[in-house]
Order: sequence, then C-alpha cells, then structure tokens
Amino acid sequence: MIEALGEASGKVILLGEHAVVYGAPALAAGIERGARARATRLDRGAGDARESALLLGGREHGTAPAGGEVAQAFAALLEALPGAGPVRVEAESDLPPGGGLGSSAALGVAIARAVAALARGSTETAAPAALGAAAAVTAAAAWERVFHGNPSGIDTTAAARGGCFRFTRAHGATSLSPRDDLWLCVGSTGVPSSTRSMVELVAKLFERKPTLAETSIAGIAALVENGALAIEAGDAIGLGRLMDLNQMLLAGMFVSTEAIETLCRLAREAGALGAKLTGAGGGGSVIALLPPPGGSGAAATSNGAADRVLAAWRGAGYSGFVTRVKAGTRTEAEEQA
Repeated sequence: MIEALGEASGKVILLGEHAVVYGAPALAAGIERGARARATRLDRGAGDARESALLLGGREHGTAPAGGEVAQAFAALLEALPGAGPVRVEAESDLPPGGGLGSSAALGVAIARAVAALARGSTETAAPAALGAAAAVTAAAAWERVFHGNPSGIDTTAAARGGCFRFTRAHGATSLSPRDDLWLCVGSTGVPSSTRSMVELVAKLFERKPTLAETSIAGIAALVENGALAIEAGDAIGLGRLMDLNQMLLAGMFVSTEAIETLCRLAREAGALGAKLTGAGGGGSVIALLPPPGGSGAAATSNGAADRVLAAWRGAGYSGFVTRVKAGTRTEAEEQA
C-alpha cells in the first residue's frame, strides 16, 4: 500500500482582519497547532478521481456535488492537483471549526500536501519543501472557496508558510522577522463563526456607511504598518496597544460579541499586553499577547501572565491554550513560496 502524509499550521491574525478583504494589509502568523492528512492510493481499477474518498470528523465523504460542502471542496482540491488519481485521505485538525484559527485552510493544505506527495510516489511526510507554499495555497484555495466564497487567502497562506508575515490580497505575503518570540493565549468563545456570513455583514454595513468603511480600513491599515515595526523591534508593549486599538475598530464594525469583549477584558485584567478577536468575529476566538517570559522555551508557558489569563478564562467558563510565534528569519516553507 502506497501512502503519504501532509501537515499544515493553524493561524492567528495579529492585526487587520476584515480590512484585508478590501485591499488593506494584515499581519498573520502560523501557530503550533494545525492539521494532518494521510493519503493512500486506491487501486487504479477502482476508477478515476470520482471514487476518491475523504475521512474527516468520523464521516466519509466522496467527491459528488450532492455530497455536501466537504465533498465539493475535496473534489475542487483534487481537480487542482491533476494526476493524483483515485485516493483515500484521512485528515484531522487540532483546531476547532469556526474558531477563527484557520482549521479549514490547515486541512486543505495538509490534504493537498499528502495527495501531491502521493502523486509523486513519496512515502515521506510532505514537508513544505515537498510541495512549495505557492502550490499548496493554490490547491487549498480551491477547497477554501467552497466554504468561504471569496476569502482573502490569508488563512491558506499561513497554513502553508507558517512564520509571521504581512499580507495583502494584491501582493500576497511578505515575511516578518520577530525579534523575540511572541507568546499568545488563545481563548475560545465556544461559538462557531462563519467567515462568509461575517464578511457579508461587514460589506452591507460599509455599503450603508461609506464613511465608516473609509475610516475603519484606513485606521486598521495604519495599525498594521505600526504593528510590523513593533514586531521586528521587539516592542511587545506597543504591539499590545495596537491590538487593543484594532479590537475597538472591529467592535465599531459590529463583528465583536459580548463573549469576545469578556475574553479580552479578562485577559487584560490578568496581565495581557493586549487582546482582540482573531478571524472573522461573531464568535470564534480571541488572542491575548503575553509579556515576554523571564525564561525561555517551555518555561514561558508557565509564566504568571499565561497562568492568570487561562485561569481567568476558565473561571468565566471559557477554554484556552498558549501558543508561540517563533522569533527569527524566514522558514523553509517561506523559502519555497
């Protein structure tokens, strides 16, 4: 039996969601949680790619249009990878669907890498070098469009590249090199969010209030440019303040919720430098920037601020975890872009 593996990162948007849909820049990063896929070649006698199957969430999906969104997305991904032949793919994600952490994009990239590696006869894990970031994004974008309509592309880019980067729809991703590790608490509202619905909500709001659109997009763009400077300078306090300002603008666009505001407030009160929603809003997740830890490596996960933020969230009935955006230069995945 011939098989191949693929992996991909989840993501957080540090600054810039929604404005990025209108051409403004955003800052995003891959996180340590993500998705994995295992692709197995089916007997050629079984037919062509229409007999391919995807096992996801305990259910098996084919590629027939009548099979629902997952089947349609799987078919679109396979069509973007000609020569793959009939395959069976098993995929899983560490990220909650609708959590604003790029779960569907991570699944799309992981599946694309596994299928592409299988098509080349590889039996090794499909690391970024095995399928360049650009190719993974192209295949996963076909998958994403089924779920999200016209996404900006930032989720699939983060899933394929990892690292920290500035992103625009027109020019794609430009790498950033954080001077220091960025440690984040990620909290879940427990309410799934629909990117498509929230993007449509903002579009309707901007149609009714063009002045709000202009000021919001310009304001967020300015925060993003200053955020990039703060990240590369190691100015965590400055970055945290920019995140708080970004959250205020997003709340003014009516994509925040009571749960999001509560998570942000509790995080700040517990010592976070800044907090905001990440992703489309309307539910999903919140990110809280932690002060740089006194130690390094695993010690950072037990610093006082992280413990206090997570405890405050748990006390209010919310769950969360700690993740890191690593300092340094371009990743192998970025070199392949």
